[in-house]
Amino acid sequence: MAIRRIGEEARLSGAVVHGGLVWLAGQVADDSTLDTEGQTEDILAQIDVLLAEAGTDKSALLSITVVLRDIADAPAMNRAWDRWLDPRAKPARMTIQAPLVDPAWRVEITGVAALPEPAAR
Repeated sequence: MAIRRIGEEARLSGAVVHGGLVWLAGQVADDSTLDTEGQTEDILAQIDVLLAEAGTDKSALLSITVVLRDIADAPAMNRAWDRWLDPRAKPARMTIQAPLVDPAWRVEITGVAALPEPAAR
């Protein structure tokens, strides 16, 4: 079975597709000057693009991990998350606090999504 890499950069791929799954790298905001809610919106838009390029969408998300620099930012992150979430297709989700590589980053999000099953032949 083939492995497909999406959004390759020097050290990582934005997503990797294999075995009917899409594995997202940790996504961070393109604009790190935004507040937590804004960074979350930016990241979720990036996730939409990666999933679309892989051939799926947020309704197929299986699992999400949200890393916050400061857990006190959870309400701001959740405001953006709640606007974006498909209420009919909620993934399993974990939210933790941890230091992030760039001190300007307030949020990092990773996850796994399913690809649509091939049409019956």
